[in-house]
Amino acid sequence: MDMRCPYCNSTDSRVLDSRPDIEDAIIRRRRVCNQCGARFTTVERVQMRDLMVRKNSGKLEPFDREKLARSIKLACRNRDVGDEQIEKLVTSIHRRLETENADETVSSAAVGQMVSDSLLNLDPIAFVRFVSVYRKFSKISDFKKIIDQIPADDDNAIVCKLPKTTLF
Repeated sequence: MDMRCPYCNSTDSRVLDSRPDIEDAIIRRRRVCNQCGARFTTVERVQMRDLMVRKNSGKLEPFDREKLARSIKLACRNRDVGDEQIEKLVTSIHRRLETENADETVSSAAVGQMVSDSLLNLDPIAFVRFVSVYRKFSKISDFKKIIDQIPADDDNAIVCKLPKTTLF
């Protein structure tokens, strides 16, 4: 298959190197354009079917893997979670959606729940960040309720000590 060069738009390129990822879920191909000599990488991934997401409003839209990855990256920003971990999480959720749904439509609530469950196991802070947006928190009590549901773990304990003086 001819890939279009992102620099000159030529379809004349050749593969220099192909590398599968750890779980053979994607293949990265390093290419060189025969017209301008630019090098670029393409990514191939198996897509079992075209998933549609039913939003809360009832609107249907195509499943967007990159949108899912962006929302997870945002929740994990400034946390000790690497891009590879996020990619594995996105791949895992995408595979589950493709295999667990008999039809090609999945609710946005189901996607949100899968992300929430996965982030809770990966990073509790990222979990709280994601859930606060996904569930549209509007009060401090919303945060308190969700934090109270997080299992206590000494390694991931969140300690917040405020000075007894007035801050403002």
